[in-house]
Amino acid sequence: MSRRRKGGKSRGRSRSLALKCGTVLVILLAIFSYIAVWFVHHPRDWMDRMQNKYPSFLTAPLMAAGSSIGDITDAMGWTGHDAVYEYDTEAPSGSVLFAGAPRHIGQPAPNDIVVLERGEFIIGWSPKLRHPVWCAYHVAKEPRHQTGKRPNFSRDNSVPSAPAPSAYERSGYDRGHMAPNYAIATRYGSTMQKRTFLMTNIAPQRPNLNRGVWRNIEHRIADLWTARYGEIWVIVGCVSPLDNHETISGTSIDVPTQFYQLIVAQEGLDIRALAMIIPQKVPYGAYAARYLVSIDELEEMTGFDFLPELPEFIQTPLESELPSRLWPIRLSDIFELLWMRYSD
Repeated sequence: MSRRRKGGKSRGRSRSLALKCGTVLVILLAIFSYIAVWFVHHPRDWMDRMQNKYPSFLTAPLMAAGSSIGDITDAMGWTGHDAVYEYDTEAPSGSVLFAGAPRHIGQPAPNDIVVLERGEFIIGWSPKLRHPVWCAYHVAKEPRHQTGKRPNFSRDNSVPSAPAPSAYERSGYDRGHMAPNYAIATRYGSTMQKRTFLMTNIAPQRPNLNRGVWRNIEHRIADLWTARYGEIWVIVGCVSPLDNHETISGTSIDVPTQFYQLIVAQEGLDIRALAMIIPQKVPYGAYAARYLVSIDELEEMTGFDFLPELPEFIQTPLESELPSRLWPIRLSDIFELLWMRYSD
């Protein structure tokens, strides 16, 4: 009898010890997660300084865990903040542009831009670079069309400088859509979808960018943010250095070094905006929130004035604000967000 009691006490002590160890581990993981999420919600230049100041075995886990966990807590609206300002004018529903087209203000933007009207999207085309420099489109809240068979890429015979689709073959670069196939197809049908496959809507993108973070942003816009905020206005584009342009081998097609997105929504009288600029050589699993910039910074980096028709009293605070997260989504869409991230 005494042996059984001793054995029972020993097992009880083991369970108690295991419970205490488990509790301590959970607390330590919670503290680490909190610090990691706090770390990645600082401005990018601050994080760069910390990564240069401290060894990578300390900062790398914080970046990895903070980005992964923060992507979900941001989506739930638990962490981070947005740039949101009240404006007493209703949104331009159904219009391609929100507060006007980008205006050239200086370098590095080229000075040969030709505006191409495409119906539900507009392209700022550079004959010298042979790809779009900017593209504006809008996405209605409700998808009204099914995506059909993916069209073939085709040359735009109305633009003499437009390349042939074959110019990108075996180049190491994807034919990257500026106005996205999926969002345009589901909102405006097959005719508009085919226009997104004209080579005047295409720029060279590395596969890690085109099939990774860029596609993730496009699907957030088309599937998640429209469901939460309604109609969305987007300006996308690319940045090329002034000198020493890289070109696709055997062609004069410029290869941009960076790509950007400027996204705007308006709920009632609240304007919400975010901007990001992403390097061409981005890792496949990159998180878009790591590339957030203020609109003022985006203008300086691109040479364009964005949203030029907004009055100064709203343009100044909206464009100077640096959001620390991507926009939250509906809680019912969290599993779709996880599927987008981890299904590949």
